Amino acid sequence: MTPFQCAVPDEALADLRRRIRATRWPGPAPVPGWAQGVPEGYLRDLCAYWADGYDWRRFEARLNGFAQFRTSIDGLGVHLVHAPSPHPRALPIVVTHGWPGSIVEFLGVVAALTHPDDPDDAFHVVLPSLPGYGFSDAPAEPGWDVERIARAWAELMDRLGYARYGAMGSDWGTSVTTAMGLHDTGHLAGIHVCPPIAAPVLDDDLTAPERAALADLEAAQRDGDGYSLVQSTRPQTIGYALNDSPVGLCAWIAEKFVAWSEDPARIDRDALLDNVTLYWLTGTATSSARLYWESFRQVQAWFTTSTADTVPVPTACTVFPRDLPRPSQRWARRRYPRIVHWGEPAHGGHFAALERPELWVAEVRAAFRTLR
Repeated sequence: MTPFQCAVPDEALADLRRRIRATRWPGPAPVPGWAQGVPEGYLRDLCAYWADGYDWRRFEARLNGFAQFRTSIDGLGVHLVHAPSPHPRALPIVVTHGWPGSIVEFLGVVAALTHPDDPDDAFHVVLPSLPGYGFSDAPAEPGWDVERIARAWAELMDRLGYARYGAMGSDWGTSVTTAMGLHDTGHLAGIHVCPPIAAPVLDDDLTAPERAALADLEAAQRDGDGYSLVQSTRPQTIGYALNDSPVGLCAWIAEKFVAWSEDPARIDRDALLDNVTLYWLTGTATSSARLYWESFRQVQAWFTTSTADTVPVPTACTVFPRDLPRPSQRWARRRYPRIVHWGEPAHGGHFAALERPELWVAEVRAAFRTLR
């Protein structure tokens, strides 16, 4: 474990601002709203603040307030935040982010996990950056799929000295965490998936929520799945644009934060730009997209058509009302037969740790309360 501190050169920040100001804008869409993508007015306002009001150094100081490390696992440099709890009975937990998120999503909830009012709810928190994301290295060879990442995370927790631990994830983190539940059964106290990844049961007994979940999934595939088709087939091609234009990158990411949240206004503008700027300064727009090329078809099959494996470890599941997919408990039990907690909070979307941190923390605590 090599200690790490973020120190972005002033020149990189000046170049970012210069590029934002030099953007060649396409002009507004001929239809109102978000029907053809991010409205130009919304993006102009956001990027004007990015160039002239946003303060990366504020976020850098916040990040450097956590203990950070880099370590080489399976030939790849991995960045992580490690936040131990002072409580002796704290449960270690590795929390895995997805795309277009990062460890930024979870920094605001670390204190609630490590320093709860009830010591029995305490966690030692490990936040690794996925390969090709943030300050982790970009793989130089194919093969870094969700299962290989799961094996790397098991090695990481062992390297930190945690013989028994929990795992939690959302987005790609759900698939990584599920893979850990398949392959590291000897060390896992249990897993928490948000949401679970399980195929629907298309029978005559579909409930109204199940029908709504299927309808929303179909609508998203028709009208919001272009990003995944591009990233799972031609990540290198889209990467040239995303790696060269900060405004293009901001649009690519901000669209998902708006579309996948119940109330985008609850996600702080600075937090959104912390996340986008991390992608920009680390030059990881292309390398992060490659995870779709590695694993998207497999994961898509898991939540749409078939689930050929079952996860043997105790599993907690949380389904936020604006997340996708939203499998029902009976669907999820086919893949996760040992469900110990099922949560359906009244509010929240895909980035719940940012949008509804108090509900997200409550779900994590409930997930592992019986598994300590």
